[in-house]
Amino acid sequence: MKASHPSVLGQSSLFLQASRDNSTMWCYVLLISVLWTVVWFFRDRQMLSTFKDKYVFITGCDTGFGNMLAKRLDKKGFQVLAGCLTQKGADNLQRSSSPNLRTILLDVTNSESIRKAVEWVKGEVGEKGEQGLGWGERAMHLLASQQTLPPRKEWSKVWAEESKVIYPSPPHQQSICILPGLFGLVNNAGVANPIGPTEWMSVEDYRKVMAVNTFGVIEVSLAFLPLLKRARGRVVNTSSVLGRLSANGGGYCISKYTVEAFSDSLRRDMYHFGVKVSIVEPGFFKTAVTNLESIETSLRQLWDRMSPETRQSYGEDFFPNYLKVQKFIMNIICDPDLSKVTNCMEHALQAKHPRSRYSAGWDAKFIWLPATYLPAFMVDIVLATVLPKPAHRVR
Repeated sequence: MKASHPSVLGQSSLFLQASRDNSTMWCYVLLISVLWTVVWFFRDRQMLSTFKDKYVFITGCDTGFGNMLAKRLDKKGFQVLAGCLTQKGADNLQRSSSPNLRTILLDVTNSESIRKAVEWVKGEVGEKGEQGLGWGERAMHLLASQQTLPPRKEWSKVWAEESKVIYPSPPHQQSICILPGLFGLVNNAGVANPIGPTEWMSVEDYRKVMAVNTFGVIEVSLAFLPLLKRARGRVVNTSSVLGRLSANGGGYCISKYTVEAFSDSLRRDMYHFGVKVSIVEPGFFKTAVTNLESIETSLRQLWDRMSPETRQSYGEDFFPNYLKVQKFIMNIICDPDLSKVTNCMEHALQAKHPRSRYSAGWDAKFIWLPATYLPAFMVDIVLATVLPKPAHRVR
């Protein structure tokens, strides 16, 4: 029998060595992945020890996510400050909550309304002293009357953490500068209509939606940043899965894309100040935004105002077919369980290490988010297949 050629034996040994090396490498990768998952799991479940004296301001509390979140945080002991667009919404929320929850009328498209809300919140977060005085005012009152300041150990632990205390010498001339802040800001206010094919829109349609969803979020956030920095607080911005994948025309998807970009920028800019910023990306839920009656009414207005030439290119059958598809999709994927969204918002406010992004809803996790990683042409084909086709199409 002939002996094996030395070069063949060498190649075999090299192949076996490479296989062993690859196996070892994949074992290390698997081990690191498991360790990372375990660490993330336990880190994600670490919660703050107390919510007492933690003030949270929420916009858009008339109905939907904001309304439910305000009630749930109120029950947990947060000091909830709720912004409502209408007096009816504010009264309804107040009746179904504890006396600790307070409301204010807020229009996020109105700069003066936002300014008044900031001043109101400043007064609310400062109400920790006696007889309606804030801590800073109470301290100055004590000094002016030559009374003794209470020992630091008697102060609330939360206020000791979230306030800035200065004791200059000598002791009998000590002064105190306590700057209470806002622990949480939840930008929840939003609108959707009009939504529909892009050609049906006007520039004013885009401005109307972005005034609330984009510039409202930006202006409110900037206005409250000084209070948030004092408390090393959190910002929770409500975006949408349609801020990751644009599935229809109109200002809604565009506005949510900008919320994503603004939130990323804000999170990175506030990192050194200890302010955490989270984005909640809900899927489709049964709220005022997805109300079929309001969507169909808006679409009818868009259709009726179109020029005869544009309507002819779509054909008269397009509009009723579009409504049917819209209704079919909404009835299938709209989830009535709003707590899937508020759970994410609560985690962002309660966790020691809030996530940068939360995907709320099964459709968000298993349909929309995975679709964002597909090639664009595949998503285009799926949407073109699902939606009705114009009468005078070229393909």
